[in-house]
Amino acid sequence: METSHTSVLVEEVLEALDIQPGDAVVDATIGGAGHFSALLATLGEGGVIVGIDADSAAVERGREAYARDRRPERPIAHLVNDNFRNLARILERLGIAPANAILFDLGWSVYQLAAPRGFSFSVEEGNDQPLLMSYGENGEMAAVIVNTYPEEALADLIFAYGEEHFARSIARSIVAARARDRIFTTSALVQAILAGTPSWYHDRKIHPATRTFQALRIAVNDEIGALREGLVAALHALAPGGRVAVISFHSIEDRCVKNILRDAAHEGIGTMNPKKPIVPSRAEILANRHARSAKLRIFERAATVRADFADSPAPLLSYA
Repeated sequence: METSHTSVLVEEVLEALDIQPGDAVVDATIGGAGHFSALLATLGEGGVIVGIDADSAAVERGREAYARDRRPERPIAHLVNDNFRNLARILERLGIAPANAILFDLGWSVYQLAAPRGFSFSVEEGNDQPLLMSYGENGEMAAVIVNTYPEEALADLIFAYGEEHFARSIARSIVAARARDRIFTTSALVQAILAGTPSWYHDRKIHPATRTFQALRIAVNDEIGALREGLVAALHALAPGGRVAVISFHSIEDRCVKNILRDAAHEGIGTMNPKKPIVPSRAEILANRHARSAKLRIFERAATVRADFADSPAPLLSYA
């Protein structure tokens, strides 16, 4: 069966970013290339679009989307296989500064779910996968964390990044399971999680392994650290009046985004507009259940900012 991905809040992103044909635009997370294609269509001759993704398959989807655009006035495109935490270095290497609009879609696509990397825990469908969970080809595997972290450290990780109330009992169950046999597959991890949670927890709409898998994925890819670095770099890279849009899907990353943008607004770098996040319409949620937890936050850079901010390199500016 062919895999397809539906990007969320596309119209809302386009309206918020207000892109003009000659703008320089960055899609920091190509993913399924839905937003990338929509952003590309708004640009024309003289415009530039930069697509970034740590997943080489996503970069290839960006290339295919650009190849499908046959307009003679299509913009210049740069497709980069890298982590958006390196945004400042990427734009410097490409000689693109400043940018008029930057998008971060922090969700993960169905293509990543379909790839055998351990993101999916749907073992009831025979979808057992190796316990990797990395977006790129390199990096620490989730299996290393699962099989080597002490019980207390494992519980802390599951609670901090998964907000899992049964983090302690799940960690205890994982340690007991790995003492019998190393955990290298998603099905083995799911069984350990089920053994560490009460039976009533198994009958909810949300799979009992959801939060633990989320925590491991965040840790393996250092998602929060990458988000902080990438978003701070984006604030530096914006032109006066330029806008950054961030779509988050769970409270941990949304809280990080909100705090960074709020602190930037407090420092006079720009404004959050609107102050509250934009959420999908009921119609979009009914058409695409993956949209239900999405939140879109917008930040517009001020026409003028403090000289020490404008002149300082992005890595020197950090927010909680």
